[in-house]
Amino acid sequence: MEITIADIKKQTMEAMEELLENCSEGNYKLREGDIIIIGCSTSKVMGYHMGSHSTEDSARAIMEIVLPIIRSKKLFLACQCCEHLNRALVVERACMEKYDFTQVSVRPALHAGGAWSVQAMQQFDDPVVVEDIKACARAGMDIGGVFIGMHMRTVCVPIHNENTAIGSANITMAHSRPKLIGGERAQY
Repeated sequence: MEITIADIKKQTMEAMEELLENCSEGNYKLREGDIIIIGCSTSKVMGYHMGSHSTEDSARAIMEIVLPIIRSKKLFLACQCCEHLNRALVVERACMEKYDFTQVSVRPALHAGGAWSVQAMQQFDDPVVVEDIKACARAGMDIGGVFIGMHMRTVCVPIHNENTAIGSANITMAHSRPKLIGGERAQY
């Protein structure tokens, strides 16, 4: 089956709508300035082995859907680089400053960081690369099994999503909630 840019955009929109719907109330509600982490293997999206066919067109298509939604909600997007950059992240400078993240000196490239992080560098207003985001992400989407969990808050809750793929890549989503503390007398 041929994977088209139109398919990628449609599936990305459906997945983003589902993610945001699951993060819209109670302890899961996203607030202005919260971080959403997205890791993406464009190789997997296009039906290839991870890291073998990084494609700027599919990364651009996903970013064209995701970034306007993130900006309209006044959230921050953290784009995870590939393992060749130790899963560092591209964020806006304002995000780095708000959360006191540590900037590193590297520029993601197609085969060292991946097409997704390259798009972030091109599309963000003032992009910087940080080593980690101190497990501050309130929600996230993993496109292609790139393991975003290390960037999520402590109580990471999987979203049992109906939209399970973008292109040929499986997607998983999660959000976080505050820890439940106390014993049998505690009320939540």
